Amino acid sequence: MTTFSPLAVDLCVIGGGSAGLSVAAGAVQMGASVALVERGPMGGDCLNFGCVPSKALLAAAHAAQSARTAGQFGVDLDPPRIDMARVRDHIRGVIAGIAPHDSVERFAGLGVTVLTGTARFTGATSLSVTAADGTERGVSARRVVVATGSRPLVPPIPGLSDGPFLTNETLFDLADLPQRLLILGGGPIGCEMAQAFRRLGAEVHLVEMASLLNRDDPELVEVARSAMAREEVQLHEGMVARSVTWGAEGPRLAIGRPDGSGETVLAGSHLLVALGRRANLEGLDLEAAGIDRDPKGITVDARLRTSNRKVFAIGDVAGGLQFTHVAGYHAGIVIKNALFRLPAKANLSACPRVTYLDPEVAQVGLTEAEAKDKGLDHKVLRWEMTENDRARTEGATAGLVKVIVTPKGKILGVGIVGKSAGELIQTWVLALHAGLRIGSLATMIAPYPTLGEAGKRAAGSFYTDSLFGSRTRKLVRFLSRFG
Repeated sequence: MTTFSPLAVDLCVIGGGSAGLSVAAGAVQMGASVALVERGPMGGDCLNFGCVPSKALLAAAHAAQSARTAGQFGVDLDPPRIDMARVRDHIRGVIAGIAPHDSVERFAGLGVTVLTGTARFTGATSLSVTAADGTERGVSARRVVVATGSRPLVPPIPGLSDGPFLTNETLFDLADLPQRLLILGGGPIGCEMAQAFRRLGAEVHLVEMASLLNRDDPELVEVARSAMAREEVQLHEGMVARSVTWGAEGPRLAIGRPDGSGETVLAGSHLLVALGRRANLEGLDLEAAGIDRDPKGITVDARLRTSNRKVFAIGDVAGGLQFTHVAGYHAGIVIKNALFRLPAKANLSACPRVTYLDPEVAQVGLTEAEAKDKGLDHKVLRWEMTENDRARTEGATAGLVKVIVTPKGKILGVGIVGKSAGELIQTWVLALHAGLRIGSLATMIAPYPTLGEAGKRAAGSFYTDSLFGSRTRKLVRFLSRFG
């Protein structure tokens, strides 16, 4: 086995996904010596198997649906013809266009020492990196950042592993459209892929043990659920997978209620497992560095430090919210702590989440149910998209803005379901982050006609009772006496 002389650096980052790349790029440009270890493709899950390919697929599905529904605007088009191989080429083209930004060449050009291989701890801040050809290289660092990400969770369903089931790591390689796609999991990934493949022409059955998007506000989810049902996505909520058998035609999925009753068998051509994710911890030898873990991932404090205070864990592997934007935020916290020794703490109270259905579902802060559970005195403001002029012009009136505020106007949380909800939520993210009160949103000048005006209207409804109540009318009548 060939070995090389040890490499000594200020910072060693394990993982070349969103979190790790952000730390490495920031740290090296600030003057630190940085080693980056990645055993797979640069860019990690987001670029290669997650956010980027899924949104590229959604764009193709949206184009197909736009062709089908153009008649509502007086524009008649032929039914769309789906060429799945070309859809796949579109996805690959988007990935290829972004890949240079995450490439070994770019990071080497920034001054990062990129090591291709598998890392394992050999001490508190020392590692061994083994390349595919078996060569090893030692790395010693002042600080280490673990950013190894996560992978699809595959549950122990009888028969599942006997056949070629799909995950997000294989789904986007399909060159032929599934005839009947069975999906396990009604979270964001499952729902997005269900609607996308239905719009591309597949028959789709989605199975969820609880209810769709069960972390989100049920009032908002119902709008999205209705849209999926109208498009004939077959929804099987409150059902669990019991077993899978594989035949020449594809999988046969037995499902039933959690109490053991009501068994049904769904026949499909393909089966997608979208039941969550698990942290990538295997082979790291965390024990050698004194790093604690739990079932969700590596345990960290508010500063993202592990039980070994010279090692940080960020992104999906830290066991918290699994979003690319959280990974990027984590990177900033680690740079402050690791390079500048500032006691920066992560605060995700204003962290948004978006499910990119049509209509999109976006949330930041507390939902109505969470506010109730916390015993907070609050009121709910709503504004329906049917009352928004821009939404009417675009035939996109399904949805609403829902704001949770205290009686004194402090914003607790906002949920939006509707067209471009992921864009519309950003104003509210800023409001929560900056501690703005509802009056700031109610009195801002919003361009007309825009979908964002619905947010201003929802905020303005906070003052409806006080502005148009009996006390105001009495005051106006009194003042009118004085000319």
